[in-house]
Amino acid sequence: MAKEGADRRKPGYSPAVVEQMSAEAVLAEARRAFWVMVTALGLIWGIQVVNALLGYSLSYQFGVQAWNPLSLPEVFTAPFLHYGWDHIEGNSGPLFIFGFLAAFRGVRKFVSVTVLIIVVSGLGAWLTSQPGSVTAGASGVVFGYFGYIMVRGVFDRHGIDIVIGLVMALSFAYQFSVIVPGTPGVSWQGHLFGFIAGIAGGWVFRERRAKPAAPATSSVTLPDLPTTSL
Repeated sequence: MAKEGADRRKPGYSPAVVEQMSAEAVLAEARRAFWVMVTALGLIWGIQVVNALLGYSLSYQFGVQAWNPLSLPEVFTAPFLHYGWDHIEGNSGPLFIFGFLAAFRGVRKFVSVTVLIIVVSGLGAWLTSQPGSVTAGASGVVFGYFGYIMVRGVFDRHGIDIVIGLVMALSFAYQFSVIVPGTPGVSWQGHLFGFIAGIAGGWVFRERRAKPAAPATSSVTLPDLPTTSL
């Protein structure tokens, strides 16, 4: 007879096989995250080649122009555009690292987090940048992933993700210098709002664990008691 609290491994599988299946699942997630980011970077670099040949007219045409209502749809195109080779080179490394780590726990959740970051970062730049200025580049998304990775482990209560978040925060702490005003030609607004969106995404898309069921209470039938009237 099975007892409550017994080992809940999959029936028919030995502990070694269960561990192997878990390792294979982790590798499958890593492969998906890797190819998602390779595809994303390939798309961004392909657009960069065309943009460079056109004298970066695409960045001005499809970047986010602050305070221009007609430019709001460009919130979704600006992250794919850059203003030079040094611009895209500076973004590509952090984008791949942070994007891979963000996508590792599930591509579907990663897509939702990415959309949130793009919208909040773009709207923040549109609303707070100097009127008429045009913002383009993936750095807002980079900072969004950065913020997301820093807090995801805390919200999901995953020890390894907490460690990864701490390591990334310490390794890339210098990045915080460009989320405040002071660097000419850099959209600190996009960086700041992207970072805030990433933290918010960690909370909004956190793993929601089922609450433990309340212990069942047994009903007790009281014996019939004699009654008297006054």
